[in-house]
Amino acid sequence: MNDITKFSVSDLNLFYGNFQALKNINMDIAKGKITAFIGPSGCGKSTFLKTINRMNDLIEGVKITGNITMDGVDIYKDMDAIQLRTRVGMVFQQPNPFPMSIYDNVAYGPRIHGIRKKNALDEIVEKSLRQAAIWDEVKDKLKKSALAVSGGQQQRICIARTLAIEPEVILMDEPTSALDPISTLKIEDLATELKKFYTIIIVTHNMQQAGRISDKTAFFLTGEVIEYGETEQIFNKPRNKKTEDYITGRFG
Repeated sequence: MNDITKFSVSDLNLFYGNFQALKNINMDIAKGKITAFIGPSGCGKSTFLKTINRMNDLIEGVKITGNITMDGVDIYKDMDAIQLRTRVGMVFQQPNPFPMSIYDNVAYGPRIHGIRKKNALDEIVEKSLRQAAIWDEVKDKLKKSALAVSGGQQQRICIARTLAIEPEVILMDEPTSALDPISTLKIEDLATELKKFYTIIIVTHNMQQAGRISDKTAFFLTGEVIEYGETEQIFNKPRNKKTEDYITGRFG
C-alpha cells in the first residue's frame, strides 16, 4: 500500500543570521505514521521540527528558503501560522503544563477557540485525557494543579492539552528525555496508539526508541538529511556509512 503524503519538503534551507542550520532538505512525510528524526545534538533535528509548524517564525534573524506543503498547500505562502499551529500540535522536551488545574490545562485551547459550555468542555477534557492514557490517574484530581503530579504525568497532560484542539499532526521534540524508563514506555505506547488517528513526528536521541516506535527514520548530520527510509532498513541495512557509524555508536 502506498503511503499518503502529509508533508512534502523540497529544497529547504534555514539560516540563523549567517549560520546555515538546515541544508537542502527534501523529504515526504507520510500521513498516519510515526516518523523519527535521529542524529547527534545540534544537527538540525529540532530546528527542522519547528519549521513544520513555523515556530522558527518567532526567532529573530531566521531566513528560510524552499517549500513545505501540508496536504498540498504551502504552509509558508498559503497558510496562516495560527491556523497551521491548530492543525500541527507540539509537545516539548520538558513537560510544560500551565500553572493551573489539570482541567484548565486541557480546556485551555478549546476555550481560546470559543468553546464555553461546561458540558462540551467536560467532554473534551475527558476524551483528551483518555486519549493521552492518563484519565484513570487524574480523574479525581482535575481541580488540582497540573504541576503537582509527576513529570511523566505532566508530559501526558501536555499531550492531552495538544489533543484537545484536535490537531492532525503531533510534533514531539524529545518528549521522554526528562522522564524515567516507566514513564518513557507509557509515552511510547501512547504514541503507537495515537498514530491510528494522527500523523506523528518525533525527535529522539534514544536510538532504541526510534527503533521501537517509528515507521520511518531520518538521520540528520550537520543540518543535512544523510539518509531517510523505513526504520527497519535504516537500522538493519543503512545505505550510508555515516548512518551505520552513528547507529552502531561509533560517533555521536
